[in-house]
Parts: sequence; structure tokens; C-alpha cells
Amino acid sequence: MLDEVPSAIRHDGRARGMTRLFSAVLLAIAVQVPAGPALAQGADASAGWSDADLATASALRDRALKGTGAYDHVSSLTTEVGPRLAGSPGDEAAVRWAMNRLGKLGFTGVRTQDVLVPHWVRGTTEVTLLGSNPQVLVAASLGGSIGTGEEGIEAQVAEVASLDALTALQPGTMKGKIVFLNERMERTRDGSGYGKSVKNRVQGVSIAANLGAVAIVIRSVGTSDERFAHTGRMIYELDAPRIPAISVSNPDADTLSRQLKANKQTRLRLKSAARDLPPAWSANVIGEIPGAERNNEIVLLGAHLDSWDLGQGALDDGAGVAIVIEAARLIAKLERKPARTIRVVLFANEEFGLSGAKEYARLIGEEHLKHVVALEADAGMGPVWRLDSQVAPEVLGSLDKIRSVLQPLGVEAGGDNTSGGGSDIGPLRSLGVPILDLAHDMNLYFDVHHTMNDTLSKVDPKVLDQSVAAYAVAAYLAATKQGNFGRLTPVPFTR
Repeated sequence: MLDEVPSAIRHDGRARGMTRLFSAVLLAIAVQVPAGPALAQGADASAGWSDADLATASALRDRALKGTGAYDHVSSLTTEVGPRLAGSPGDEAAVRWAMNRLGKLGFTGVRTQDVLVPHWVRGTTEVTLLGSNPQVLVAASLGGSIGTGEEGIEAQVAEVASLDALTALQPGTMKGKIVFLNERMERTRDGSGYGKSVKNRVQGVSIAANLGAVAIVIRSVGTSDERFAHTGRMIYELDAPRIPAISVSNPDADTLSRQLKANKQTRLRLKSAARDLPPAWSANVIGEIPGAERNNEIVLLGAHLDSWDLGQGALDDGAGVAIVIEAARLIAKLERKPARTIRVVLFANEEFGLSGAKEYARLIGEEHLKHVVALEADAGMGPVWRLDSQVAPEVLGSLDKIRSVLQPLGVEAGGDNTSGGGSDIGPLRSLGVPILDLAHDMNLYFDVHHTMNDTLSKVDPKVLDQSVAAYAVAAYLAATKQGNFGRLTPVPFTR
């Protein structure tokens, strides 16, 4: 049971009524980027660290490796709150949990920012492979999908190997059929396999609908061979009819594909009670570790508080929440305080459209110019294996100092300064805020991503501590850097 929120915590939400209506309209608008210089100039951007700062960062790293409170944070979140789908009672409970947690851990300025979020309800999902011996397949409605109605949908299945193959079909090709989009996700350390496959989930439904399909079933966007269906957001395009969208587990996709090879007339029966409810209010939760002489400058550590409804949201993104909270907490305990303020932001509704990230970027206004750099943890527990970035070119050389402190953790140098960072810091990046990106090893992450198997049992405390160590080092050095990280060229944010 959650404790009362400490009275010292303040609420920074806006008034209800017309103010909320105004905010709701703004949420639908892409973040507008003010005019500004492409990059900050001058030697200040390339200045580095004192020997004392580097020694403190090394000691901070070693302290974290001996054990942190990160596992306790994620255990508390998953046990006391559990699933946290945007707009749900769990989502509301998560905001209370985060306010309470940050307050008790000694963060200052703990507050919320009201965020209007979509409220979609999954209901029940049934997929039956018909034939002489019908088989029930393990399936999940995709986030945002409409339902089938009580009568369900029964139709012939047409298998397509890829989104490109589906796009190449002629109009009417799939009239009256259920499209089965059967493309397996590749397992990769850097998560690039997800980037290649997630378009099937996001875009496939409207392409299939425009070809005349009555529904789409996709192979789960995930790497597990266990019978767990992976959910995730899909998007209806305005120029396409809305049809139900469902994923099936990888083993069940194999079964369906084999059946289709034996019988091209194979049929499925789908029943889904998925539906939209009116939008609901959630909140970003913010807490800070004040800086010393440059406390008006901000190093942002972000993660998202919401999760899908199937599992506990332990890896996505309970682990990220725990990592950024604990990294900041460890920095707060240092005798040698950071010069800049470290701000932890636990964003609302990452999964269903980055509502919290967009609202944060809108509300800070010109304060984005005081955001020196942003980091995000949204790729499971780790371990962290690479430092990527998107900073001003003249600052790249100074990152070697950060890498030297991270090197004992097994962290490698990154690529060509083109990292986008995480989704929730995308609106900040579009405003010109530089990015430090600690890449997590994602070989196993997509086995449980967006499934009912995303539970606390998948979290290894030692691996989590390694990630905390990496984030604590990067955040502390960013907050003590004698110069800044420059500015990026502002670009419109359109997601």
C-alpha cells in the first residue's frame, strides 16, 4: 500500500477547466522550435574537468558497483503499483508512488506537470485458428486498436512476408481477408532489429486496410520463442479505414504459417473487446538535486513512468526509473557537489505517443536554453556497453574524459555523434539540447518487451547497479564540466 505523499512536496499542475482544454489542444501540436544559433561557439564549449572532479566520478562509479538501492526502487514500483497503462488507475497510482519516493529520498522541488493522455482499454482478445481441430493462439490486441464487436470477425488469412511486400500489393488484393504480416525480428545487441521490425506494428494496419483487409494479425515484434504475445502502439492513418490489429506470439505465428503452407484457405476467428475511453489526466513527476555555483543550469535524467498493461513494466521502464532515481541519489550523497542541477523527470505516457515529453518541452519554454545536456534510460536494466552522443562537434574530444571513467565498466566508445537518445528526450533534442546516450545491451530485452513476461524476476540487481554506475558518472561529469556541450541545430519535432 502506498504511503501518503509528504506535505513538503508541491504540485505544479495547472488549473482545471479552460486551462486544461487549452493544454489538451496544445498536446496535439508538434513542439515548435524557436529560432536560434545552430551551435554555441567559443572555447567554453570544449573545457573539461578538474582532477578532483574526475577522481570523484571514479569513486562514485566504484561506490555504485558495490551495491545500490536501484533494485529496491523497481521492486517497490512493480509490487506496490504494477502495470501503469496511460489513463488507468495504475498510472494514477504510479504518479503518487513517484512523488512519494522522490520526496522520501530527499529530492528538492518535487512536483508534477499535468498531462492529458489517451485512455485505451485492452479488454479480452481471442484468436482461433479454424479447421478440423481448432487451435486457440496466444495473442494480444495492439495498443490503440479498435475491437471486433461482440460478433467477432471470421475470414480467410493471407500471409505476407514483409511490410514492403504488403505495400507493393494492388488495391483490393486483400478485400475481405485477414492479413497475416509474418516478419521475424532480428536479435541484436544495439536494438537495431527493433527499429527494422516495429514499422510492421505501427504502419501495417492502415496499409492492410487500404487493400481491403478486415483485420491484420502480425508476428510479435519481439525475439522470444516463448508463447508470449508482444503488444505495442499502432497508428491509424487518416486516409485508411480502421480495422482491428492483433499480434500473435512467435511460436503461434510459426504454427499459423505452417498451416497456411498446407492449406491456403486457412481461416481465423478474431474477437477483441479493445476500445477507447475519453482522455484522462496523468502527470510528469520531477525532482532535483540542486547544483552549487551554476544551479540554474540543468542536466536532465529521464525515464518513463507508464508501462503496458500485460506485465509489471519491470524492464520497460521500471528499470529506467530506478536507474535515474538512484544515479541522482548517489550524486546527492557526495561531499563534492555538482556545479549544475541534476533534474530527474519521470515522463507520462511514453508508450502511447510521448504526451509527457511534448508537454515538458512546451512548458519549459525558454528554459530549454538552460538544459545543458539530457540523458534517458529506456532500454531495460543494461548493462551499459557504449557511450554515444549528439553534441556540438567541438565538444567531441572532451567526451574521451567521460569514457575514461566509464571504461572500467566495460563501456566502449560510440559512433559518429548522430545518436538520437531516447524517445522522451526527442522534443528537447529538437530544441537544440545536446544528448549523451548510454547504450544498454539489448540482446535479451526484446524477449520480454511489451509482454506479460516483463516482470521483476527478469531484473538482475548487479546488472542494474552497473547501469546506475554508468549514469551516475555521466550525469556527475556533465554537471561538473567546466564548459558546456554546445547546442544542436533546432529542428521541428513531428512524432
